[in-house]
Amino acid sequence: MKMSRRAKRMQRNHKRNKNGGTLNLTALMDIFTILVFFLMVNQSEVDVQNNDDITLPVSISENKPNEQVTIMVSHADILVQGRAVVSTADAKLVKAEELPQLKKELEYLAGRFPLSPEQQQQGRPITIMGDKGIPYALLKKVMNTSAKSGFNNISLAVEQKQPAGGA
Repeated sequence: MKMSRRAKRMQRNHKRNKNGGTLNLTALMDIFTILVFFLMVNQSEVDVQNNDDITLPVSISENKPNEQVTIMVSHADILVQGRAVVSTADAKLVKAEELPQLKKELEYLAGRFPLSPEQQQQGRPITIMGDKGIPYALLKKVMNTSAKSGFNNISLAVEQKQPAGGA
């Protein structure tokens, strides 16, 4: 049987393109590079910043903290959002149940961010990171000052401990 011109042309083109198509990886690599940088920049975990001066107590809790106001109580200072507010030695000398410098700073922060209706029921959230060697009386003053300043939803930061027998 005689082949038509179309069939001959298709056979010729098929032989010419037998080695298959090629893939241009340059554009693909550009896209993946941009994607990697985008994900690295926008990646956010809600881990609490740890300070070298603070050794946190250990817990087996699985819950991760949310982003919120953080108070760090170290042996040297009491810091709010990383800014020193009062020295720990001065705070220990205060006889009252509240620390005036800490209260002033917390009230300032509370005034900057209005509460949502859901937060009004629970109170403002705050995380307290206290060194495990800090006396409980000082930690109690910090917690009391936080509560009186409108930060009633108090979380204490701890290091996560692996459960016994866990990997």
